[in-house]
Amino acid sequence: MAKDNQFVNQIADIETDFPRWYTDVVIKTKLVDYGPVKGTMVIRPYGYAIWENIQRELDARFKATGHKNAYFPLLIPYSFMTREAEHVEGFAPEVAVVTVGGGEELAEPLVIRPTSETIFGAMYSKWIQSYRDLPVLINQWANVMRWEKTTRPFLRTSEFLWQEGHTAHATEEEALEETMKMLGVYKEFAETVLAIPVFTGRKTEKEKFAGAVATFGMEAMMHDGKSLQAGTSHYLGQNFAKAFDVQFLDKDGTHKYVYTSSWGVSTRLIGALIMTHGDQRGLILPPAVAPVQTILVPIAAKKEGVLEATEALCAQLTAAGIRAETDTTDNSPGWKFNEWEMKGVPLRIELGPRDIEAGKMTLVRRDTHEKTEAPLENAAETVRNLLADIQANLLALAKKRKEERVVPAENMDELLQGVEGGNFVKAGWCGCRECEDKVKEQTAATARVLVEGEQADTCVCCGKKAKHVVLFARAY
Repeated sequence: MAKDNQFVNQIADIETDFPRWYTDVVIKTKLVDYGPVKGTMVIRPYGYAIWENIQRELDARFKATGHKNAYFPLLIPYSFMTREAEHVEGFAPEVAVVTVGGGEELAEPLVIRPTSETIFGAMYSKWIQSYRDLPVLINQWANVMRWEKTTRPFLRTSEFLWQEGHTAHATEEEALEETMKMLGVYKEFAETVLAIPVFTGRKTEKEKFAGAVATFGMEAMMHDGKSLQAGTSHYLGQNFAKAFDVQFLDKDGTHKYVYTSSWGVSTRLIGALIMTHGDQRGLILPPAVAPVQTILVPIAAKKEGVLEATEALCAQLTAAGIRAETDTTDNSPGWKFNEWEMKGVPLRIELGPRDIEAGKMTLVRRDTHEKTEAPLENAAETVRNLLADIQANLLALAKKRKEERVVPAENMDELLQGVEGGNFVKAGWCGCRECEDKVKEQTAATARVLVEGEQADTCVCCGKKAKHVVLFARAY
């Protein structure tokens, strides 16, 4: 691995070796490094800054919809996991268990949380007594552990960061409304902040969350045409309420079980950013989440007044709320251009003696590589407008790919041809688990979401009458 003081601008070809390209980018841009324990990652400052921007944007949206943050323990009694049969079966292969503490064998093994429905259920059973206590709308920002065999930074690691919302309601209608509302919050965030257009819809029974009545997913199309599950929202019904005896005294004087929901997104969103917007030069970050929105590079920095003028302009942009930095290292301008392009900074400003004399600056966009000149007067307004245009353009480019790379299929040959061509495939499905399994076995594609409001005549697999239209794709 290259040392920090060595800049290596060689990355694998994005078209012929996308997995290697991805790994090269996340390591060489210093987003992450591999942890000492297999399957773990160290999120480095540049990568964590992206997560902080994601967190800030989402947290504001959660609070605007009435949710409050709390924190629940990392360790969960093993017996909690066994109370909901489908839940324990679904998570058993991924669970890490603590059996020794303080040098002594524990009376009961403890699970390192893979998710928190069980411990939320246990606490809600203490906190909820009456209809007056409802709804409960809680979110937590936390880490979780799932013992993964095959890992890749951000996309699938044994430990990762996420948020998980857990809500309790008096009625099924309220819990379902919450489930769909939060799916909508995720979709709006993905499109307006991450510049990633997504498909949303219900998951099949096979693909739903273990213990849920229904799972609704948010699927994003990556550069290579594969799908990335970018977020989920689950309607849990009364499954966990009954497992943990979460009851309330209703207005009619009777005790009833609450209805619950849970929903979450994780640091996997950073992987989605990389694989949606990146190009052969490396990252392309949407301005809304870029740690550095504008990098200023002084040209002929040793000449009198150049560095001072560059830093003054940087201070002006920073004061206007733009995340701007000046590269004052002694590397050559070309080296700096390559480094900051690979890091995906949306906009570069070059400022040299002739620019200063002419009262102008040179601006270079990361998304289009377009180079323009603009007056130094009203620089903050110019930069702000350019950043907004870059944000909009990244969404437009991703939308174009999303629209162009969804193809129909009426039989298995067409489905296979579609996914091998790097597409999502829209096809009819009879609703039979056997057909869903057969599609995966023969094409390596899975049902990503059910498409609402559309109909198909026959199942793509068996040819019988179709009950649903499904988006199939190969997935990360």
